[in-house]
Parts: sequence; structure tokens; C-alpha cells
Amino acid sequence: MPSNHHPVSPLANGDTPPFVHLHLHTHYSLLDGAIRIPELMRKCKDHGMNAVAITDHGNLYGAVEFYNACKNNDLNPILGYEAYIAPGDRRHRKVARKKETSFHLTLLAMNQTGFKNLLKLSSAAYLEGFYDQPRIDKELLESHNEGLICLSGCVASELSQHLLADRMDEARKLTEWYVRVFGNRFYMEIQNAGSDIQRLCAERTVDLAREYGLPLVATNNAHYLNQDDADAHDILLCVNTQTTIDDEKRITMTGDQLFVRTPEEMYAAFPDHSDAVAITQEIADRCDIDLDLTTRHFPVFRPPEDKTAVQYLRELCVEGLTWRYGEDGITQQHRDRLDFELQIIDRMGSSSYFLIVWDLVRFAREKKIPCQARGSASGAIVAFLLGLSHVCPLKYDLLFERFLDPNGNDPPDIDIDLCRDRRQMVIDYLKEKYGTGCISQIGTFGTLKANAAIRYVSRAMAIDQTRVSDICKMVPETLGIKLKDAIKESSDLQEAYNNDPQIKRMLNVALRLEGITRSVGTHPACVVVADEPISNYIPLQTLTGKTDIVTQWDGPTVELAGLLKMDFLGLRHLTILDKAVQNVREHHGVEIDTVKLPMDDAETFTLLQRGETKGVFQLESDGMRGLLRTMKPNRFLDIVAATALYRPGPLKFGMVTDYVERKHGRQPVPKRHPIVDEVLDETYGVMVYQEQVMQILNRVGDIELASAYKCIKAISKKKLDIVARYREQFLVGAKEKYLPEQQAKDLFSLIDKFAGYSFNKSHSTAYATLTYQMAYLKAHYPQDFVAALLAVG
Repeated sequence: MPSNHHPVSPLANGDTPPFVHLHLHTHYSLLDGAIRIPELMRKCKDHGMNAVAITDHGNLYGAVEFYNACKNNDLNPILGYEAYIAPGDRRHRKVARKKETSFHLTLLAMNQTGFKNLLKLSSAAYLEGFYDQPRIDKELLESHNEGLICLSGCVASELSQHLLADRMDEARKLTEWYVRVFGNRFYMEIQNAGSDIQRLCAERTVDLAREYGLPLVATNNAHYLNQDDADAHDILLCVNTQTTIDDEKRITMTGDQLFVRTPEEMYAAFPDHSDAVAITQEIADRCDIDLDLTTRHFPVFRPPEDKTAVQYLRELCVEGLTWRYGEDGITQQHRDRLDFELQIIDRMGSSSYFLIVWDLVRFAREKKIPCQARGSASGAIVAFLLGLSHVCPLKYDLLFERFLDPNGNDPPDIDIDLCRDRRQMVIDYLKEKYGTGCISQIGTFGTLKANAAIRYVSRAMAIDQTRVSDICKMVPETLGIKLKDAIKESSDLQEAYNNDPQIKRMLNVALRLEGITRSVGTHPACVVVADEPISNYIPLQTLTGKTDIVTQWDGPTVELAGLLKMDFLGLRHLTILDKAVQNVREHHGVEIDTVKLPMDDAETFTLLQRGETKGVFQLESDGMRGLLRTMKPNRFLDIVAATALYRPGPLKFGMVTDYVERKHGRQPVPKRHPIVDEVLDETYGVMVYQEQVMQILNRVGDIELASAYKCIKAISKKKLDIVARYREQFLVGAKEKYLPEQQAKDLFSLIDKFAGYSFNKSHSTAYATLTYQMAYLKAHYPQDFVAALLAVG
């Protein structure tokens, strides 16, 4: 390979030679890249590299995760992507040969402007240029080149294809175009991973670079982390192309060199071009991105009559007091709770958010679309007064602090359930209100979990699927179990691993591929809304076979970027309830307002006690119907408790049995402390709800309510150091309440044991309300209820 410059020594005072990976595919290059970001960070740090780039195929899926990981590991994040360039107009769909639908090009963002241009390019590639791949073209690239560094690309680039085909006039013309557009931000890329075509391409690229006086840059097009991952990556390509390793015509990558090489290995691969290796550090030093992950870009609700959002929200809530409680039913407790919540909402700058959600629910009510809030939002009286929730938090002892931390900065998140069949009407209203470009569906990622990894890898290895089914049955049914843990826990799986070489190889490959991203989809409920076109902030895409525009980032990442995530779940049972009400009106002339049903209806509880709850929300399973027959609920609070208790943890630890036995007087309710006994009275001394645990921590241990919820989360996630700090704080507070030290320790031990299995009472109460409404209709109008059930399906 001829040299463009005299080789320079890569070493300086014995330090790590300068090199940065500028062409690298993480597992977000779906079923092609296999590099996990945390492992990449460790390797870069271990080998003295101070920066690294992400250049996934045609997308920016991993950009924020990669950025944060780099920052947390003191590495300079270089955000880029390997673009697909259309040979002509990106909108043109006809080409002579399929392989010429697009060419590869490496783009790196130097700064915030460059990253914004990457967002624009990546979005346009899907929304305007998709044809086999998400494509941009030279027109787009020229108009969005500012702040971008361009490397000429791998052997699949347009320039490389001209060089390999001896089309030198076209190669020169293209080079001149890139120099005109990018100037000193254009580099000629060379690679040497052991293939003949790379060597030939590099030789001709060097000659062309010399002719134009352009700098060379050496990259390795890394697709997997370590050299011994090559076999697993080869099988991953089989998974991608739905072929097997025995297929001679399958797509494969030559050799085992497309790994994250160390700096020393890169200099060894380019003995005549150490300057091209060293220049990677210069390029990395030109890149300095500081993503803004703190500013909110929420849409703004504009109140009428020149009122502020704060004023208008209070006005609506005051009207809601009369609507919900009547003039004579409003107490000082109601007013105090409202003032407390509004003060916090105002301080957090969230008044406009509540008005946005209120406006959507108002629209739904006007169109007679059933809707209700679910989750912790039911703990806010503001949500009740605005009509978002139909549960009074004071009546059911629900806590605002479970919904929103008064001392935190996290924005509120109100999830709304809607009639499944008319959910789109509400989303269309949102688009009309804030602009079509300002709203999008949210993307999701599917990963290779334990059994899926076994299935996919075994097919690629052409292993008999009957045998594979037996292997999958050996994996314990523990939720989220990892393969390494499955092999340890299952003696049958361990035996198969140790005694069957084919299964051992398959599991070893599956272990390497487990957890990587394999697909992208659309979140069934979430949408994102912004104050400007979303593509100004995050990249967008369309999915094959669908027309909806979705984000390239998932929900948590969208929120990190400061956009408003709204969860609108199309709930089938709301549609059934609505249809049943219509049937009753049509057949009996009776108008039923489900929100105003008597909550002590004898016929409804008789139906529940018999377990005749097929078709009733949350109560349809055989196990739940059996619990109802045993529990014999005779009050609404029993329904709330049943839905909270019927889960693996409470069942395993006997919490369900304790509740039932104590309810029927067959087991005494334990007496622990007057405050504790009062808090747990409605659940017969069983810690069913997170709100109960929060109240005990607060009232006995003087731990503020918001911190009490953090303690519960620490217990559930087994963060022992955090739990220990709360324990000490609790013991100090309990001592001031004259609680003996041993009794306080015993009480916290009880909290430590059961708090992780407690449930969100606000959510349980909201859903139990829908459960009761459906049970009421089934009890009183069974034919109309069943007709609705069959009609909705």
C-alpha cells in the first residue's frame, strides 16, 4: 500500500498512542452491530482511548444512551451515523440494480449544530427517502452539512465503488463535490480488516488523496467488541438474513478483524500510514458536543382572556370543588389540599401541563369518549377536580406525594385510559391543537431475551427445533432471568450445556448476543408533543409497512430530551362499558352515569362473591375469581385490595391469606402501634399499599412523604445502603414518638420485608372503580353487558 506521508512515530513518552474509533456499530445497527455500549466504554477506558464514536447504520437510536455513557466514563462522545446516500434524488425509487439503491457515508457531529443537522438528515432519510434503507441525498447533505465532519466511507461508499470499478473521472468529480461542500471537514477513509477488497480500495484511495492533497483517516468499521466475538456476529448476520451458517450463499463478513481494536493493533494494521491512525485523535478533538438534557420543550396551553396558566388552573379547580362536592360539601380540608397541590404545581412550572391534559379530557367528554386517569395521578385532588380522575383522594386516603415529589424536578406524568375505538380522535385533536409536526408516536425497542436468544441462534445454527423446545423449557420461568443465571439454576440446562457440544456452542453464542436490540416498534399508548416540530429535537422514522411517524428514541429518552410524553392507552374495557351503557339506554330507556353509581350495591357484591366476573375488568382469571369466592368482598375497599394483592409477591408471602383470614375473623389482627394500627385498619393489618408504608414511615419515623416513597423504591430494588440510611432516620424519629427501640426495629424490619411487595393504592383505586362499574352493569343488566362484550370482542 503506497504511502501518502512519511510514517511518524505513534508513541510519545511511552503513553498510549493516539487513536480513536470513528467508525463503529453498536447493537443499535439492528442485527448487524453487536457492541453493547457499557462494554464498549470499559474497553476504551482500559486501553487508554479518550474518545469514541457511534456510527450506526442509518439511525440515531443509541445517541443519547451513548452520550451519557461516555460522559459518565470521562470519554469524549462523538455522535455520528453511517448514512445511506441515494445515487440520485432520495425520492427516486427506481434503480437498475437493488444494490445501487444507496451507498454508505460516515458522518460525525462536531458540535451542537452538527448534531441538529444529523437529526434532520436521519429524520428525512426515513420520512422522505426510504427505499430498502433510510436514504438521504446530496441535496440534503449539502443543505445540512454545517457542523459535520465527513469521512469518505467504507468499501460500500459511492467513492469506493467508483475507485473499485476504475471510474476515475466519476471518483474525481465526487471528491471535488465533497471538498466543495465540506472543505477541511472532509477526510479520505481507509480500512484494513484483512480483506482483499479493502486493500485494493485503500490503495486507490491513497492515490486519490495524494492527487488532491487530502488527509487520510484510518478506521476499522467495528461491528463487535472483541476478536473472539466474530463467530457470534456471523450467526447474528444469519439471524438478520434468516439464513443458516450452512448456507453457502448467505451474507457474511470476511475474517475476524471487525472488532474494537486497541490503538496498538490499529498502528500494526497500518504500518505505512501511522499518520492516518493518529489523525483520528485530531478529528476527535474537533468534536465537542454538550447536549441539552435539562430544558423542557413542552407545548404551551394558552388560557382564555389573558389569564395566566396558574390563574386559569386555579379557576378550573375552584369550579371543580362545587362540581364534585356541591356548595355545602366543600370543607376546609378540601381547600387546604387544593392550595397545597397548586402551590407545588406552580413552583414546578407545571400548570400548563395540567391544562393540556384537562383540555384533552374535556374534548373527550364533549365527544362522549370514555376516559379516566390511571396510576398515581389519582392521588391528586387537582386531577379529581379537573375531571381527569374519578377518585376523590381524600375519601380513599391517597397521597399527592406518591404522584409528584414536592422537592423534585421531575415533571408530572398523568396516564389516561381512553375508549379503544375512539382513541385516535383524541390524538387527532392533539395534532390539530398543537400542529401535526409537533406530535408523534413513540418508538420502542425489542431485545433478545433469554429464550428468544436461544430460539434465534438455534435456527441460525440449524439445530433441530424439537430439541430447542426442550432446552427452552429448562430455562426457569423467573421474570427477566438472564441466561447465565438460568444455566446456574437449572440442573437440566447445566447438564445439556456440559454434555452436548452443539448445545454448548449454541448457548455460548446466545450468551454473547443476549440483550442486544433486535427490532424497533411503536409504543401502544405513548405519544410525544413539543412546542416546535419534533425533528428539531429528536430523530423521527417510519416503520416498514406502517404510515405512522414514530420517534427513533424510546419513551425515557424522549423525556430526557425535554419533550412531553403523554400516555393514552386504548382500553378495551372502557369500550365495553360504554357499549353496555348504550345498550341499557336503548333497550330499557335508562340513563346510567357510571361515575355516580352507588358504591354499596348489594346485587353487585353478591355477583362478586359468587365469582361470576367473566368479562369484568381485572377479575376475569380463574385465580382471581377463586379469590373473590374466598374473600367474599362486601365493600368497595375489598375490590381495591383484591386487585392490589393478587400478584406473585403478596401470594408468595401469604399476604392474601392474612387479609382473607383476618377479614372473616379466623385470624386476629395484630396490634403493633396506635399509628400503625390506624393506617393498616382498612386492610386488617396487612401492608397492602405503598401509601400505607409511606404514612407509617412519615407518622412514626418523621420521614417526609416524598422521601418515604424513595425508601420504598430502594427496598424494592434492594439498594441496601440507601435502605440503611432510612432505617437510621426512622429509628431516630420513632424514638421521639416514645416507641421502644426494639419495637421500632421490628417495625422497620416488617416494612423492609413487605414494602417491596406493596402496591400503588392510587392506581388500584382508579382501576377498582372501573371494575365495580362493570360488575354493577353485569349484575343489573347481564344481557346488555354480554352483548357489549361480544360486540367489542
